Amino acid sequence: MSPRVRNGLFAAAALLLVAIVVVWFLRNFERVNTQVPTPAYGEPTYNDLFALREALRRDGQKAETARKLDLSTVALQPGDTVVMLDDARTLTEPQVDALLEWIEFGGQLLLKMPAPDEDLDANDNNLLARLGVVPSEVPSRCQLWNVPGQEVHQEFCAGDRFTLVGTTRVERSWGDDSDDTLAWARLRYGLGRIDVLADMDFLRNGDGDGGTDTGLRDVPHRDLTRLLLAPNYGKGTSYLIYAMESPSLWKLLFKRGWPIWLPLLLALLAWLWARSQRFGARLPSPKAERRSLLEHVRASGEHLYRFGKSPLLYDAVRQSFLKRLRQRAPVAAALSGELQARAIAEHLQWPVTRVQTALQIPGSRDDTALRERIRLLIQMRNQL
Repeated sequence: MSPRVRNGLFAAAALLLVAIVVVWFLRNFERVNTQVPTPAYGEPTYNDLFALREALRRDGQKAETARKLDLSTVALQPGDTVVMLDDARTLTEPQVDALLEWIEFGGQLLLKMPAPDEDLDANDNNLLARLGVVPSEVPSRCQLWNVPGQEVHQEFCAGDRFTLVGTTRVERSWGDDSDDTLAWARLRYGLGRIDVLADMDFLRNGDGDGGTDTGLRDVPHRDLTRLLLAPNYGKGTSYLIYAMESPSLWKLLFKRGWPIWLPLLLALLAWLWARSQRFGARLPSPKAERRSLLEHVRASGEHLYRFGKSPLLYDAVRQSFLKRLRQRAPVAAALSGELQARAIAEHLQWPVTRVQTALQIPGSRDDTALRERIRLLIQMRNQL
């Protein structure tokens, strides 16, 4: 078989194999479009009312979100609406007075019922106390909501229920026959309204992963939110306050910073383990270094004397004497030989022979002469 024919057969077999794979793939697979929810990033990660703000804006309404309500910079108008997620009992008395004055002329305030707290509930001037809203210690339970055309829906399942006292006018309320606690109440205050809700999870963003936290992704939740915002819907601006208090820095580091601090912690533990000493017999402590200067000088002198370097010791004492002589008797220090010896003897009132003996270099093995002349030099130096 010629090479050309053989190559042609190989090419035909390859084309046939490719055709079989293509036919098999087309018969067993179908192209479809799927939607995969991605994790939230940016503002939705910290602003729980981001979806509500965008939904209101797309519906032609004015909506703004903020971490806290600053009444000194925000001029609330009678047709505005304020939604607050945090504990309303933390508001100061001037803020409470300003809010009630605004509500009295047509504003609407939506509050989330906080859990009972002895310290905060003891303040009779907080917003809830002035409205006659009292937190209840009754365990939370769901409220059944019959949505037309849909199955029975459950709301406020994890909320803190409350009761109403005093003379506050109640426009609408939502409870059950189990007790006198409520899950929602709309109070009239002048021309405005105050909605107190046991829970506000239904108007949050939602997790979007198919779990129980659906938020505004659920159609009944959107309907309930629209009903709650109905009194001032389309009249003014909705101010959505998602967090009145900043979270703790340590809490954020522990909750979101673990991809960084956990490897660093493991690296630190590994380094400590590598640097740790082995367990075993206790070794005696090493002797402390002897740092006495006199001991070092004495040891150096003994070393020189032992190896026959006695003239170096004498020369060191002689140079010390001559240095003192230049300071105290510079004329005698400038002389040399016999004249210098006579000048020193006259200055010290010593015999000339004694000074000459002190200035002569002793022999390397004459220990007696070395000690005597060093003694004389030291005496002469001290008398200068």
